[in-house]
Amino acid sequence: MTISPVALAVDLGSSTASVWATGRGVVSAPTGVGALVRRGRVTDVDGCVALLTRLVNRFPRPAPVADVVVACRPVLATEADQELMRRVIDGAFAPRRTLFIDTVRAAAIGSGATAGNLLVVDIGAQLTETALLEHGRVTAAQRADYGIRDGATGLLTDIVAQHVANLRATDHAEALDEATARGILLTGDGALHPGLPEALATALDVRVHRTADPRTAALDGAGRAAMSALRHPGFA
Repeated sequence: MTISPVALAVDLGSSTASVWATGRGVVSAPTGVGALVRRGRVTDVDGCVALLTRLVNRFPRPAPVADVVVACRPVLATEADQELMRRVIDGAFAPRRTLFIDTVRAAAIGSGATAGNLLVVDIGAQLTETALLEHGRVTAAQRADYGIRDGATGLLTDIVAQHVANLRATDHAEALDEATARGILLTGDGALHPGLPEALATALDVRVHRTADPRTAALDGAGRAAMSALRHPGFA
């Protein structure tokens, strides 16, 4: 019997861990804010491995060894941050291949919004990421260790406004202007926070577009990237 290749996507956040698998759907569980992942960084490798292992065991059909895993990572993640995530992925899934994708880029893919220049703002439980994407690639980004669980709408709005000002001071100002003319793509828990989208729109004088499902947009995009990797001629 021929076994179809298996792709997994993983979004391991500071408050929630989610796994998508081909033909099996999505499973999620809380990570306990800051207990396993703090400010986007893995703080308990063994705990994360145990959690992801329990999650995949909840699929209606057992998922065999993954051929490819695409894992979301916060923008501007360091090599040390990525290595910790790789240890988690290897421990939980032992995949043939592991790929990483910036969460902001994954959210854009999941929203079908990768064409042209795009400004993505991802506000999570403990992290705020603002990134300029040019034709699907992250070309400039800002990040703050502050999220929905930390404070009020006003401070989060100020953080994003400062991020945008910092991006405008880079060599990508023209692309940023084109992106803001389209509006901001807002994802993560912040997109569902009462009053925050409106506050961002007012403070930055831009339109704010929420992703269709802010809590799963990045996972959806990572899943699409995983399927694309399986179909790539060089994968075999």
